[in-house]
Parts: sequence; structure tokens; C-alpha cells
Amino acid sequence: MISRHSWLVSRYLTTSSSKPLVDTFNRPHNYLRISLTERCNLRCHYCMPSEGVQLTSSDKLLTHQEIIQLATMFVRKLGVNKIKLTGGEPLVRKDCVQIISELASLKQYGLKNLGITTNGIMLQNRINDLLNAGLQSVNISLDTLKPEKFEFITRRKGFHRTWNGILSALENRDRFTAVKINVVVMKDLNADELIDFAEITKDNLIDVRFIEYMPFDGNKWSMKKMFPFHVMLDIFRESYGNDFIKLERDHQSDPSSLYKITGYKGRIGFISSMTNNFCGSCSRLRLTADGNLKVCLFDKNEVSMRDHLRSGESEEDLCEIIASALKKKKKQHPGSELISKSINRPMILIAQRAYSTKIGDGFMKDLSHIDKETGKARMVDVSEKPESLRKAIAMGNIVVGAEVIEKIRENQMKKGDVIGTAHLAGIMGAKMTSSLIPLCHQLPLSNVEVNFRIKSDSIEVTSKVITISRTGVEMEALTSVSIALLTIYDMCKSMGYPMRVGDIHLVEKTKEVISGSQT
Repeated sequence: MISRHSWLVSRYLTTSSSKPLVDTFNRPHNYLRISLTERCNLRCHYCMPSEGVQLTSSDKLLTHQEIIQLATMFVRKLGVNKIKLTGGEPLVRKDCVQIISELASLKQYGLKNLGITTNGIMLQNRINDLLNAGLQSVNISLDTLKPEKFEFITRRKGFHRTWNGILSALENRDRFTAVKINVVVMKDLNADELIDFAEITKDNLIDVRFIEYMPFDGNKWSMKKMFPFHVMLDIFRESYGNDFIKLERDHQSDPSSLYKITGYKGRIGFISSMTNNFCGSCSRLRLTADGNLKVCLFDKNEVSMRDHLRSGESEEDLCEIIASALKKKKKQHPGSELISKSINRPMILIAQRAYSTKIGDGFMKDLSHIDKETGKARMVDVSEKPESLRKAIAMGNIVVGAEVIEKIRENQMKKGDVIGTAHLAGIMGAKMTSSLIPLCHQLPLSNVEVNFRIKSDSIEVTSKVITISRTGVEMEALTSVSIALLTIYDMCKSMGYPMRVGDIHLVEKTKEVISGSQT
């Protein structure tokens, strides 16, 4: 008799082979993190805002069957071979063990590692069920070894339950491929416990990983709270000297810089997302509890796989949607200060959409273009800002092919002078930005300079815009480049060659306050 979980998995399998996911920077993506729930039995400061979060209604969360269907597709069709279950706290989901059991059957189709990240509160009581279901690795979050500090950080009691969960994992160490403790390090809070944590590795085959404090919505991140990787290293080198040895990473895409103390069984790891990012080897994708695909933890852009799945899209279309989203993944995330000022989900909700404009929604209270009282879009009032000399430079390119370039150089295109027309279009685009982009101010432009660099198979467009005004002209520069590129596309499309517009970005913006300007 076929078990229910085998039937669910086989239902979504076809005979076609997998096509590994690779982004535009040639990074393979074989690691999927699935959030099973937004709910958690702790309230950690760095994870959940003090005012709490508005949980997504149950009908908008991925169902058991949808999780299995999407995970199966990622493994079978897209080459994913590692899955980590997260939350919230994944163990509060009642069908967590059953989900693990069903996902474990994907090992026959290439899944190599199935793990979970947990706060450990429920781990001791469920560890046998989890292992029997097919769980292979466990990461346990613990930020202090002091019960009173644990209660302060998590806003709940429970240190001893988490510690017992760690002990139960170590008692079953031979059944796990890896047991890890994750420690978020914060200045003046738990940075004094680094060596105490490291000593856990003396007699235990365990990795203790120290993670730089990262900014998310509502966690009141600041540079003053962050305890950087290089300072942690100095502490360990001072304490252990030459016995503190650097190791090779387990895998090229492993985010943790690994070290070992001579004579100790376990290892020390450092995850330096803020000061020494590992974006160049990133292999991770995230599926939130409400079914949104995130290609980067710090990117607010998301794609609702739930909506596409429920609209009846084919498996082939779903794979194309995922591949398309991955193509938009940036080379690296911005620096810590920029991340802290950007809109993203709270960590616990790598879940509810951050661009909701519902009145009273905690996510919209600081949005400059949203009226806090009505929830409607509005233009920012800049009347009290001083006038400044503002400049912005933007750039982009279009790949048209060598034969089209030759025609352009010789001015033989049927529609006429491509560069001359695109030049005028770029200037007009800058001047019409406020008509094209909602909520942009109409600005008196002092100058628009559009330049073209013709290469062997592509054209690079640069636009420099200058104004004396109370707000910047970066949107004008970006619009100018975009319109110029689209004009080139339009004038060359009759040639029938594939063309690609891309890499439109802001190069520079400056502001110089004019002496004697009125506020």
C-alpha cells in the first residue's frame, strides 16, 4: 500500500530532468529555505518588533500540500539538493513532522540534506519523531548561556528547555549529519560570552556559529549595537593564540568562516553578513510562509508562488517564473547602513508583504509617500528644504548585436539616425519624468547631457541631469537613460535580431547647498 506522503510526492513528479538554477552572475542556487509558519513561541528583540506583528490569515499561508508540491518541483525540476525548514518557529506547526517525512522521500530524487532551524524550546520532546521522519541536521538558536539574559533577549522564559534541546541533539549526534548553535552577537549584550560559547566545542562535535547582528524592519538595528567579525576574531586570537586555526569552508557556498581550537572536537564559525558579505557564492533561495519567493534575504522584492500555484499555472510556467525572479538577483546586497534604512520584512515574517498600505500597518508608518491617516499615496512636501545645486548621473546599456552596430555606425537603419533620435528622446524623457512617474516633482532642469558609447555589439547610454531645486534628479537621469535605450530598441527592432536592455542604474548623485538659500 502506498503511503500518503509517497503519493503526494509522486503526484508532482514527471520524467523530465532537473535544470539547475543559475543567476546572471553564474551562481548556482541549490539551497531552499522554507518558512513553515510566521508564529513563534519566543519574542526575540532582533527578530520581532516590540509592538508585535500582524500575522497573515491562514487562507493566505501555504498549505501542507502546496509546500510539498513546490519543494518537489524545486528538487525534481530545478536541482535543489538542500532544504532547511525555518519559521517563525517551525516546530509550532502541528504537521511539521509529517512535512519532514514527506520531504525526506525526495532524497531518491537528489535531495542530499534536510535540516531545520529552531529555537530549541520544543526540540527535546520531538527529537525522536523528527529523526525517525528523516531530519538530518539541526541548527539551534541560542544567544546567551545565562537564563536571566535569555529572558531579556527573548521576552520569554525557557533557557533550560532550549539547553535541554541542545543536549538531546548531542545525545543523538550519531544520527545527525550536523548539529549547530547559532549565536547573534550584539555589543554590550552578549559579546562577553564568546569564549563561554566556544568552550562548548571542547568535548562536543558541534559547530558554534557567531552571526553579526543584521537589520530588519522593527528590530531597531544600529551600527552601535553591531559587534563585527574582525573584533570577534581578535578576541579569539588573544584567548587561544596559535591554537585558533582557520579551516577550509565545508562548501564554496557555505556562509560561515570556519575555525577550530586545537584539541577541541567541535568548530567555531563566523557569519559576517554585514562587514564581509559572502554574496559572491550565495546559493540560497527563500520561500516564505505565505508563499513568496525571495532571492535575497535583504531584497524587498518578492514573487508570490502561492498565487501562481493557485491560479493553475503549469509546473513549466512556475519554473520559468522562478528562473526569471533569480535573474533579477543583484551581485550583492547593499551595506548595513543602507539595509537598515530600506523596507523589508521583520525577520520573523520572512512572511507578510512589506509593501502593504493598510492603515495602522506597522510597515507603512515611516513610508514618505503614504499618508499615515488615510493610507493613500501622496507627494512629499519639499517646500521647507533649501534650494541646492543637484546633479545625478545614470547609466544603462542595450545589446543589439554586431551587425546592427555596423548599420548604426554607417547610419543605414531604415528608421533613420538611431543615436540622434535616441539623444533627443533621452532629453525629452528627463523633462517628462514627473508625467511618467507618479509622485515625482516637476523640476526646472538646468541641463540634460546624454552620451552614447558604441561598443562591438552594444551601446552604453549615460545621462547627466542638473537642476537647482529642493529635491534630487536621480529619477530624471534614470528615466532619461531608459527612454533613450527604448528608443534604440524601437529603431532597431525591424532588423529581427534579439536585443536586451539592462543594467540601468544610478552612478552618482550630488547636492551642493547654495549659499544664502532660504529654508
